[in-house]
Amino acid sequence: MSSLMVQGTTSDAGKSILVAGLCRVFKRRGLSVAPFKPQNMALNSAVTPDGGEIGRAQALQSQAAGIPSSVHMNPVLLKPNTDTGAQVILQGHSIGNIEALAYHEYKPKAAAVVFDSYNKLAQQYQHILVEGAGSPAEINLRKGDIANMGFALRANCPVIIIADIDKGGVFAHLVGTLELLSKAEQALVKGFVINRFRGDIALLQDGLDWLENYTGKPVLGVLPFLHGLHLDAEDAVPQTPIAKDIQDDQHKFKVIVPRLPHISNHTDFEPLRLHPDISFQYVSHLQNIPAADLIILPGSKNVAYDLSWLKSQDWQTAINKHLRYGGKLIGICGGLQMLGATINDPLGIEGDPKNHKGLCLLDFETTLQKQKKLTNETGMLMLSDTKIQVKGYEIHAGKTSGKALKSPALLLDGKPDGAISNDNQIFACYLHGLFDSSEALQEILKWAGAKTTESFDINQRREEQLERLADAIEENLDMEKIMAI
Repeated sequence: MSSLMVQGTTSDAGKSILVAGLCRVFKRRGLSVAPFKPQNMALNSAVTPDGGEIGRAQALQSQAAGIPSSVHMNPVLLKPNTDTGAQVILQGHSIGNIEALAYHEYKPKAAAVVFDSYNKLAQQYQHILVEGAGSPAEINLRKGDIANMGFALRANCPVIIIADIDKGGVFAHLVGTLELLSKAEQALVKGFVINRFRGDIALLQDGLDWLENYTGKPVLGVLPFLHGLHLDAEDAVPQTPIAKDIQDDQHKFKVIVPRLPHISNHTDFEPLRLHPDISFQYVSHLQNIPAADLIILPGSKNVAYDLSWLKSQDWQTAINKHLRYGGKLIGICGGLQMLGATINDPLGIEGDPKNHKGLCLLDFETTLQKQKKLTNETGMLMLSDTKIQVKGYEIHAGKTSGKALKSPALLLDGKPDGAISNDNQIFACYLHGLFDSSEALQEILKWAGAKTTESFDINQRREEQLERLADAIEENLDMEKIMAI
């Protein structure tokens, strides 16, 4: 087994994208390759075929590699639920909530899990592409590190460092990161990749030559800014509108989603963001709530807190007005729970043990439980007599019961899930990935009142984007040097 680790000068430097692209390049070459991220902090997750939870980025990378995802691809997943604490997922399953300071003391145990998973992958695949987290130069986090150089040193894994030139200061980022590493760590760094370059590469050449001379490390390539590249985000909610939403916006079907403080699995909405007939918008803190055709309440890692935030931002008033004027409303997972009468948390799963009043739009209540449901599901939409298949996954720690569930939104493996309101204006379910099926997306948009002119297949789009990314890597990086490393 050979391995290569991609570390970044900052978060969002392009680590996840580069690993995904390299996985697809290796797959094209007929190589046996798997992605691996020792420790991930993200609220976008996926359910693996072996029944665990991993970061969404690693699920995408496994797709790029052409292999099934596994809990061993992301053995430690941290899901923040407060400013100072997170739920800790080890090899796909929660061990509970840990405060940040306490987690640093827990790292030796987490390290054992990391290397157990790494060794298991090494027995299955010839090549491992490892993704770091954040930056290796975070001085305050270096003790007991398992995410960056701490892992690389113990695994004796060569490293390439990627930096984003679009943010500015790329040479300072690369040189400064290298300088803050120990001599042993510096020796593991085999080269640099510069990401998101715009313009004539000739104008950059003097800087590249200087960087190589100053550091003694090669620049393995410069990736161009790939306009319109849209792949599942590791964690950050997209902030920049897509060009299609700026042009001819007033004639498109309008969908809005509150950007909850603990929004999770917002990758659910990529098919809507990218659909050519839809104007999609996240509505942030203190931002005016615009008129829309469809409002969607997303998943949340802290439903009670985010429900309180919704009310403080006057979303309850806006939603009630939206429904009075005939608008449609969807709740997914945590969003479903918010639509009911109460959210009961007797065990203090999300904070103090107490009950929280919901939006009271559907007649059911939810009780949070210690055991989390993690399943991949297939089933049927119940919006009409037409049998439309849906496919997705459930990740939630709540059990919902009540009269509204007698009119289910879905049948999953023959069992009812969610609810459709008596007036047919509200649709709620636990299924993530609801819009990934092009037929299901078309049927839901039809129910919501959209007059779409074409279907949209997010799965086909992901494949096209992975191929485009791999083309860019093959064209702009020195793959022979990378293979040699």
